[in-house]
This record gives sequence, structure tokens and C-alpha cells, in this order.
Amino acid sequence: MGKKQAGTGPLSRRPDNSAFKQQRLPAWSPSLTAQTVLPTFYILSLVCLFLGIWLFITVENTYELKVDYTSAGTCERCFDLRKHAITSRTACKCTVSFQVPKTFLGDVFFYYGLRNFHQNLRRYMDSRDDAQMVGRKNNLKAPSSYCAPFDYDANRVPIAPCGAVANSMFNDSLTVMYNPVDGSEIQVPFYRKGIAWYTDKNVKFRNPPTNDTFTLQQAFEGTTRPLYWQRSVYELDDTDSNNNGFINDDLIVWMREAAFPNFKKLYRVLNRAQGPFTEGLPAGNYTLSINYNFPVEPFRGRKELVISMVTWFGGQNYFLPIAYLVTSGLVLVAAVILTTVYVKVGKKGKNMEE
Repeated sequence: MGKKQAGTGPLSRRPDNSAFKQQRLPAWSPSLTAQTVLPTFYILSLVCLFLGIWLFITVENTYELKVDYTSAGTCERCFDLRKHAITSRTACKCTVSFQVPKTFLGDVFFYYGLRNFHQNLRRYMDSRDDAQMVGRKNNLKAPSSYCAPFDYDANRVPIAPCGAVANSMFNDSLTVMYNPVDGSEIQVPFYRKGIAWYTDKNVKFRNPPTNDTFTLQQAFEGTTRPLYWQRSVYELDDTDSNNNGFINDDLIVWMREAAFPNFKKLYRVLNRAQGPFTEGLPAGNYTLSINYNFPVEPFRGRKELVISMVTWFGGQNYFLPIAYLVTSGLVLVAAVILTTVYVKVGKKGKNMEE
């Protein structure tokens, strides 16, 4: 038997006669009166004020110290050397003295900060080869066209890693020395690994395949380092062979572009298992030693070492507390205006002049 054909009359597409499809479900429409709206505004203003003050106090208790070493101390000569491309690979070291006024208790994080460096430009962000960064052999020797003009060197040797992002990697080496009152000098111990996101370290960045007889250096044969690098990608960390190549933590941190021109990126974490640093970073005098490689004069920028502690709220950032306090003030002003209008006009507008 054939299937019965549905009706084709004018009522064939009419929805079923149900409460849902005919929109007869019970509904609730709030009655917005002065007795309900005005208390809501005042309560919302108080909540935002409480949150703003609470977050502001939290941020105030998060210590942060910035040391601008662009041309400070003995770094002026290095700053002048990096102005010209012809001297860009000339080794230069300098030192800057600074003071930590109060002890940083707990975990302490060291960042490098850059100012006026725009990582969020579209052409800059596209200038990379993600297939190369996951260790694919074909892309290692044949970089993506997106990397141009940083895909091959003058001799047509492929660059690894290619692109403007990798080529401009921050490559200053920073060492911090603690100078206690007894006149000695103690190097601040750092953790070099564990500073990158887990997904970046284990998914987005991988080295070419190696084994006991095929080293990482052999895997990168036939490629060359980026123009402004001091070392090849397979020898970025001379203290830990497992932190070389595309899985180097410093490289991974740099390859995650910043959204704003003034930013900081995690460089090291204090190792609290040694010396006088078990409780944190003690107050006192310090010396920052720099292998000065990264030029900032071409983009009129500055660079700095940022020392910070981290709470449940994160680092020292006043944006959210100020946003809550400003919102509280705006809501309070709106509540006062509505209250004034209500008192002047009266219920249902009975005091309005006709």
C-alpha cells in the first residue's frame, strides 16, 4: 500500500493547536517600578565598589619592579652598537645595578618587557610557518611563502625557523647577581624550563624526528639560522639538550604574539631551593648582567627586566579594579539621577506640569 499523501490545502502548514506552538504558555512580565529599580541600582553600585576595592588592595599587595636597561649603566655602548646592522652580531656585554626595596615572598617571576614593539601587525603575525614548527621535514627545507623575505638567506639556504616572528626573537641573555651586605656576590638561580604553555610545548611545537644515531643538529642540516640570531636553533640552550630546537621554551614564549605594543613575556622563574632564596627574593642590592643582542633603536623602543610576584588574581594589573570602581561610580550617578527624577515628578507623573 502506498503512503498516504499529506494534505495540500490552505491549512496544511498551520502549527499544531498546542500551548507551546500557539504561544499560550504562562509568562511573567516584571513590573519596573521605582521601588524595584532604584534599590537594584544602589545594590549594584555597592557590589561593584566592594569588588573594585577588594581587587585594588590585592593588586597593591602584588609587588612588581621594573628595571629599564636600554641605555642604563654600562649599556650605552651596546645600545649604540645595535643601531647599525653591520655591527648587529658584534658581542657586547654590560651591567646595570638596581635595588629591591622590599622582599618578594613566595614564587617570583622574571619577565623581559618591550615597549613600542607591535607584534599584532597582520603581516608580521602571518610571517611564520606552523607546519615547519611541528617538525615536518618537507617544510624544514621548503619554507612557506608566508615567511618571505625571511624564508631563504642570500645563498638560497632555507631558514629554520623562518618568518619575521622568529627572526625578531628576543635574544638578550639576562643574569641577576645578588649583592648581600657582606660584600659577596650570589647568582640568582633560575628555572629555564616550564615557562611555556603546555599545549604549545607538546602540540604546536615539535622537533624533527631524531634517534640515538641521528642528532638534532643533523636533522637541521641544510638550513641556516635567522639573520639576527646569535646561535642556531639546535643550540639555543647549552645547559639542557632537551630544551633545543623548536621546543625551546624561550622560542615558544616569543612565538605567542602580544596584543599590545607594550608587553612583557615570561623569561625565568626563581629557583627557591638554593641559598638565601628559599623564602623568595630578598631585599637588597642587585646587579643585572646582559649579553646585549636585541636592538630597539629601529622602532624607538625600550626594554626592561620586570620582577613580579603572582597572586590568585595574577600579576600587577590595575585595569579590572579601576573598571569596577568606574562602573560603580557610573551606576551610582545613574541611581541618583533616577531618584531625583522620581522625587521631583512623583508617582505616575502626578507632579508634572501640564
